[in-house]
Amino acid sequence: MSLRSGSRQLSFDLLANDYSGDDADDLSPRSLPETNSDGQRRHRKRRSKRKRGLRSASIEEEEPPRRDVRDSAAARFSVTDLMSVVETVCESSDAERSAASCVSYVGVELRQRSVSGGGRLLAPEDATSSCGSSARESAAAAAAVPVRQPESNGGVKKLEKEDSLDWERFMKENSNMIGEVEGLDNSPFRYFLGELYGGNSLRSTISVGNDKKRQRVYNTMFHVPWRCERLIVAGFFVCLDSFLSLLTIMPARIAITVWRVLKTRRFLWPSAADLSDYGCFVVLALGVASLQLIDISLIYHVIRGQGTIKLYVVYNVLEIFDKLCQSFGEDVLQVLFNSAEGLSTCSSDNATFELLRFILDEAIAVVAFVVHSFVLLAQAITLSTCIIAHNNALLALLVSNNFAEIKSNVFKRVSKENLHNLVYYDIIERFHITAFLLFVLAQNILEAEGPWFHSFLINALLVFMCEVLIDAIKHSFLAKFNEIKPIAYSEFLEDLCKQILNDKPDDRQKDLTFIPIAPACVVIRVLTPVYATLLPSGPFIWRIFWILHWSALTYFMLAIFKILVGLILRCLATWYVNLRLKGKQHAD
Repeated sequence: MSLRSGSRQLSFDLLANDYSGDDADDLSPRSLPETNSDGQRRHRKRRSKRKRGLRSASIEEEEPPRRDVRDSAAARFSVTDLMSVVETVCESSDAERSAASCVSYVGVELRQRSVSGGGRLLAPEDATSSCGSSARESAAAAAAVPVRQPESNGGVKKLEKEDSLDWERFMKENSNMIGEVEGLDNSPFRYFLGELYGGNSLRSTISVGNDKKRQRVYNTMFHVPWRCERLIVAGFFVCLDSFLSLLTIMPARIAITVWRVLKTRRFLWPSAADLSDYGCFVVLALGVASLQLIDISLIYHVIRGQGTIKLYVVYNVLEIFDKLCQSFGEDVLQVLFNSAEGLSTCSSDNATFELLRFILDEAIAVVAFVVHSFVLLAQAITLSTCIIAHNNALLALLVSNNFAEIKSNVFKRVSKENLHNLVYYDIIERFHITAFLLFVLAQNILEAEGPWFHSFLINALLVFMCEVLIDAIKHSFLAKFNEIKPIAYSEFLEDLCKQILNDKPDDRQKDLTFIPIAPACVVIRVLTPVYATLLPSGPFIWRIFWILHWSALTYFMLAIFKILVGLILRCLATWYVNLRLKGKQHAD
């Protein structure tokens, strides 16, 4: 309390000195500024007088001796301690504000406020400082900054800035720095050296990879193409086994059924499997008979008369119709087999209805597969036209068709199930291309002149290599863009092996669905003229004998081939399923 009363008494003394003198009569309210120029001059005059009165106020007490900062913090403040101060006089430059002066002491802030109209002074506790500083900030600043004694003339020095913070001095001393930087940037040689030794590079635009990125590159280049091609080759032989079954197993079953009826001389109601075999045989026979009515040479010359771009258009249109016929043919054949089961198990009351429905479904199947056979035949003729032509039509066809396939498949979002179906479509397409090349071989045997086998072999290898390359690129980037790991293709192969072994009768969604009726019609149609050239001339009975001879020989060759393919497929499927099972056990 003594400190507070002492500081307040000193404040009042200063205020008394401020109001004493020449301006004692001018105790008018300072909060109301005068608007005219004379009033402004009088205002500045009174302010200067107050300054002189403040500076002329002498301090009567003697200066105490200097003490340590720590000792002074613990010691009691006295009037003599309060005289060692750093005085800061703040003047307000705003005309609307009242003129005030502010004096800051160590530990205590003395405020001088304006006088109201009645001549009453405001209390120091109720007023706020016009310079915006508080008592705590003043005390902290006074403790941090060394105390400077007031000069003899009563003036107060401002605190000097630190050298490191004086930006104007730094800029004066380093005035040429900006010019050097600009000269460095504008110099072509220095810019090139900067780019050479520490500038932009590929590492600044591309982040550094890791083991995951490296594995992704290896998957795209090696793992996915290898596993995909392995799956397609296995699926090709599955399609070949189904094709050979149509030409060997189905005729043998029909022959056994007919032999049983002839032997027992008693007609038995056929089972669902027998009715299905009869239905497929009728569709195959009528398909071959329909294709025999088509003049292949006429279609060949019509297609050959078109340009290269039109060949590409024709081939793509036929390929689209081929896929549509595959999908529709699967549904038609399923309906036919359902009708066969209904007819085999129906009662005598519903026999007529079931028989009519079976006949109707059989007619629909005949029409659908005849159309599909014609589409495949036209596609084979188009490919034969491109191979025989000498104007690089084959290369243009392969490039256009294959890269259109990449464009239509790679840049789409594909799920794992859709990728599974896409691989199966590629397997069927590979088998159809083999059938087309067999058609070209038959046409060369019948009509080619001179040495033709070497050029045919080169063209066939070109077609196959392009197909393998395009499938590898397509599936590699499909797996990359859709983040599908190469293990997915191993899972597809495992499903295919289980299908070969008939190990999953309940789940038929992941089976490779291949209907070999249409390709068989095309192959039989193109091989019939080749067999006709092998028949010797002579009586009709003699020709019938040679027809039966060549047919039986072909059948036994196909049966042996079927046995070999089937056994090898079963052995490999068993080995791979066991291998996958061991791998899963080790992984667990």
